[in-house]
Amino acid sequence: MNSIWPVMFLLGALTFLTRLSFIGLFHRWRTPDLVKRALRYVPVAALTAIIVPEMLMADGILNLSLLNPRLLAGLLAIGVAMRTRSVTWTIAVGMVAFWLFRWLFGV
Repeated sequence: MNSIWPVMFLLGALTFLTRLSFIGLFHRWRTPDLVKRALRYVPVAALTAIIVPEMLMADGILNLSLLNPRLLAGLLAIGVAMRTRSVTWTIAVGMVAFWLFRWLFGV
C-alpha cells in the first residue's frame, strides 16, 4: 500500500511538467495562424468521433433504419443545433426525442 505514493507523486510531477512545458513553449513561440485556425475545429472533431458511432451503431451492429431511435433523435438534435445554436436546447430536444422514439418503437 505504501508503494503507491511514489507512483502518485511521480505521475503528478510528470503531469505538471508536461503542462508547464506547453506554457513555456507557447510563451516563446508564436503559434502560426494556420495552426490556430485548425485548433478551433478539434473539439468538434472529437465530439463527432464520439457521437456518430453511438448514433449509427447499436450493440456493435450498423443500424441505419428509420426505426433507430438514436439516429432519429441525433438528426433532430443536429437540426435544432443548426437552427438555434444553443447547446441547452440541442441537448434537451435530443434527449426528449430519444426517450420518445424509444417509447414509440418499444426499444
